Amino acid sequence: MYGSPQLRAGTQAVSTPSLLGQVLGITGAGFLITAAAAYVSQGTPRGLSLIAMLVGFGFLIAISATRRNSALSLTMFYLFALCEGIGLGPVIASYAQIDGPTVVVEAAETTGLGMLTLAAIVYLTSFDYRRLSGIAFGALIALVLVGLISAFTHFLHPAIYSWATLAVFTLLVLVDFARIRAGGGYQTAVELAASIYLDAINIFLALLQIFGSRNRRD
Repeated sequence: MYGSPQLRAGTQAVSTPSLLGQVLGITGAGFLITAAAAYVSQGTPRGLSLIAMLVGFGFLIAISATRRNSALSLTMFYLFALCEGIGLGPVIASYAQIDGPTVVVEAAETTGLGMLTLAAIVYLTSFDYRRLSGIAFGALIALVLVGLISAFTHFLHPAIYSWATLAVFTLLVLVDFARIRAGGGYQTAVELAASIYLDAINIFLALLQIFGSRNRRD
């Protein structure tokens, strides 16, 4: 059984359909900001892009810290999306240069279609995917640890790690949409949007690696 169909976002309680609309609207706007920033910042030096990502992490933390002020929390999210775009710009440009812009387009399209499909699965089935949240969180921690170790030892092929990333964040998407369907719990629409945004960005980057590796083998 799913929980209450209402979420207290700031000082207002919203229905579950309204919450889904808010989350998708906020997330969509964030993607547009990220895409525009990535396009403009393609030539940004890697050092500056890394700084932007670190600054963005600060804004990400601030989303929850400012949750009682919905307007300020939303501003933090959009600033985070902007910093993500600046940080991702050189990465996307590198894939476009090496593998062709088609790879970037395919990764973006597949991410979008995949997110819609996963959302439909959650809303059209009766299973409560929140039950898998513990497994998803444990898998995420393991993924981060393996990534850190592999960064120094190179024991894991990047393509294999990308497939693992795709699997973990696919599971997280199911859990996050299940939370929205259940009313959000104690999370605001902005916090839920940030979770969906992060899921999609990580899936997109994993697909970039997978599609890029495929093209280089052909």
